[in-house]
Amino acid sequence: MNVLPNGHEPFLGFAMVQLARKPEWQEKAKAAGAKGLRVIASIETGQEMIQRWEEDDAFYGFTGNWISQEAVLASGSVDLFAADMNCSLPVAPLYAERYNFRLMPVSELVAFEGIGERLNYNPLEAERQAAKLLDMAVENFKNRKSSVEPVSNLPVKEAVVGFSTESILDALGGTLDPLLDAIKSGAIKGVVGMVSCTTLRDYGQDVHSVDVVKELIKRNILVLSMGCGNGAMQVAGLCTPEAREYAGDSLKAVCEALGIPPVLSYGTCTDTGRLADLLGAISAVLGAPVPDLPVAAAAPEYMEQKATIDAIFALALGLYTYVNPVPTVTGAPNLVKLLTEDCREVTGGVLNVEKDTVKAVDGIEQHIMEKREKLGI
Repeated sequence: MNVLPNGHEPFLGFAMVQLARKPEWQEKAKAAGAKGLRVIASIETGQEMIQRWEEDDAFYGFTGNWISQEAVLASGSVDLFAADMNCSLPVAPLYAERYNFRLMPVSELVAFEGIGERLNYNPLEAERQAAKLLDMAVENFKNRKSSVEPVSNLPVKEAVVGFSTESILDALGGTLDPLLDAIKSGAIKGVVGMVSCTTLRDYGQDVHSVDVVKELIKRNILVLSMGCGNGAMQVAGLCTPEAREYAGDSLKAVCEALGIPPVLSYGTCTDTGRLADLLGAISAVLGAPVPDLPVAAAAPEYMEQKATIDAIFALALGLYTYVNPVPTVTGAPNLVKLLTEDCREVTGGVLNVEKDTVKAVDGIEQHIMEKREKLGI
């Protein structure tokens, strides 16, 4: 019996896992004919959940980014799809009808044509609401199982997740010195925060994001990854220690010494404040303002409004910010000039737009090397 919380707010997802870990809920599922009850997290809600909790029999990992939804729903193995915040597909009701799962909006921001029932999340009622959702899955199981032939033996990828400023400090023995020493020595040229969606606008799903990140780590640039683009890195195998084989020699050596991947999974696109915390910690130790650090932000496949917010956040923080596809602001020349030129004089940040992978990484690397020179490292 499979329950999928989907969206960007993991609160009901966590509440459902807490219940699913109790024997009485597993017994309810078995009484309905299932082997057990599993919560499988989806898209950014999923990134937040795997960021914080280890997988077990009740919490069964993560599906993928938002474009993966149709394939997941068409697997015929879903009993309840709880849609929070956004990035749930408008066509989900058609899949619910065809594959016999319960589709339940759990946020006032989400609405589906033909789906009148909803259960808007209330923090004070989270446990009761989670129980109601799990009951829906239990009630739905026999109907789904008797009418739909699920796809079995789906592939599973493993990834190292859960990185944050605190966990990086723990991995480094409670101090940033090993990371800073690697940056100062040039073993790590710099750090890129890859905060991205995924889109089919210019390339295939995740193709450009994966290419950009592979090019970055090949040039000994460490990547911190968030968002649907992070799901791309996990599926591509870049969030495993073995991915060090894609990295340049000096970054590879750092990864081997610290036991980390060259791409550190930092979670969801809506939690970019944690990246800012790390930059703040590095800035304080080096005694240099954030715009002078050898760092950059990248969104190789941005798509929607939270991506715009993240980009403005990065520019306000004073970061070199690479984006693709071309933003829909080209009809406003003054705005284009502000973002790509004048912003540097206001905050230190600048927007770079480039569709070619190698040219995009050339620009990021040039920026990082200029900042290294300015810091004298």
